[in-house]
Amino acid sequence: MRVYTRRDSADQPVLVPMQDGVTVAHVPAGPAEPLPKDELLPYMKDFSRWLVDQWRDDWVPSVAHAHFWMSGLAAVTAGRQTGVPVVQTYHALGTVKKRHQGAADTSPPRRIGYERALGRAVDKVVAQCQDEVRELVRMGVPRTRMALIPSGVDSERFTPRARRSRVTPTGRGS
Repeated sequence: MRVYTRRDSADQPVLVPMQDGVTVAHVPAGPAEPLPKDELLPYMKDFSRWLVDQWRDDWVPSVAHAHFWMSGLAAVTAGRQTGVPVVQTYHALGTVKKRHQGAADTSPPRRIGYERALGRAVDKVVAQCQDEVRELVRMGVPRTRMALIPSGVDSERFTPRARRSRVTPTGRGS
């Protein structure tokens, strides 16, 4: 599995191998410095071009799962050019943000339009609750493209390991 994230430091290597076959790829899209998320949209074309180059010449995923709408824009553009199917999880929707924050919303002005188009362009949308399903349907995303997968952790599978006993020497000579 590869996790793609925008490079936000010049010190970051392009690929960082992790455990169990996971690699983190730092994508050179925009300046190599931290930026507020609402300022990242202009760099999604660079992100997408980089993905296309990687997916054509290096490592081709079976599926790309994009998290957040801007990542979805990059993934769906790259997926169309390489044949890689794309799954989208929004995590937050611009319509909801605008409804609750009004004029205080700092999202790019075209966010809602992009989210609407993205929901129609990807192969599948993961909605995390029924409210999100309803909101996406109101936005024009076909219900047939959605899978409802609530956020959470399978606590039967992912449980803390039992603590091992430790012997700690105390007293003289320790």
